[in-house]
Amino acid sequence: MKRTLPPFLIPILIGLAFLALPYIFAPGGFPGLTQLISNPHERTNFLSYLFMLVFFYVNYYVLIPKLYLSGKYILYVTSVVGCFLVIISTVVLLDRQDLLSGSFPTAPRFPVPRGPVPGGLHQKPPFGFELSHALFLFLVGIFVSLFLQINNRWRQTEQEKLATELSYLKAQINPHFLFNTLNSIYSLAIEQSDRTADAIVKLSSLMRYVIRDAGSNQVPLAKEVEYIDDYMALQKLRLGDTVQIEYASSGLFNGKQIAPLILISFIENAFKYGVNPEEKSIIQITISLKENNLRLYVFNKKVRLFHNDEASGGIGIENTKSRLQLVYPDKHTLTITDNPTGFAVELILNLA
Repeated sequence: MKRTLPPFLIPILIGLAFLALPYIFAPGGFPGLTQLISNPHERTNFLSYLFMLVFFYVNYYVLIPKLYLSGKYILYVTSVVGCFLVIISTVVLLDRQDLLSGSFPTAPRFPVPRGPVPGGLHQKPPFGFELSHALFLFLVGIFVSLFLQINNRWRQTEQEKLATELSYLKAQINPHFLFNTLNSIYSLAIEQSDRTADAIVKLSSLMRYVIRDAGSNQVPLAKEVEYIDDYMALQKLRLGDTVQIEYASSGLFNGKQIAPLILISFIENAFKYGVNPEEKSIIQITISLKENNLRLYVFNKKVRLFHNDEASGGIGIENTKSRLQLVYPDKHTLTITDNPTGFAVELILNLA
């Protein structure tokens, strides 16, 4: 399974890498850290890196979300330039104080001997070099934090778009189920069948699932199979012995999750296009779970139809195909076999 770092950990790791970057590329490398005690200028440099790190987090968590992503570009640039000037001014003042005292303000002051530093032990680089070095680190911090925030915003937008599209598809599917189920009960009522009351009980169970559970992104697989069981029972009540219905489910469904109503459209389609009281109608449905692989197989013998649903008949299946591409893009295999005598669907889902 592909593992990704938690979102909050990424800027922390990048910040630590940002702090280590100057020492990675420094001539002395990390051993140069030992000079923090003896070299006041090295301590000032380290403090400037800490200031840059603080700016990185301020820019990432405050300036970019509040100003840049809100379209307040002038205020954002002004704030960034102001931060840079404050950091540089502070570092210059500390560097000057170190030059005069040879240490930080909290340490005892010692007179600085006149003349060049013997042997060039703690020779100070030119100010222009230090300024360009600081500007480079500052710009790196800006661009990295901008990249992270813009990438996060893009991912968030994609997730919201996905959620909206899934809600739209489910909103189309749910009324489709209700319409066909009511048609089934209507047929029983017309016949004044004793099975009408049982059918209404099954319908209430179906609608309870649709209203309470189907709005979630994931539902227990056991509930989804139970929903299909009720749907099959409702169809058997309606059709009686006029249709040869073979239905079986096997596997340990508890503990697994699945996108709601992802299977029912294929089953519903079989009853819609595979039932004719004047012909031998055959519908075969199996649901099986082996480890993390769920298999749905649906077959219906083709019969003559007395209603013209060709235009609307594919709505449920087409929407389910779209949902499969969105929810299980690399975790499903859908095989549809359409021949003159029958229509078969095999769906394999990886629920891992």
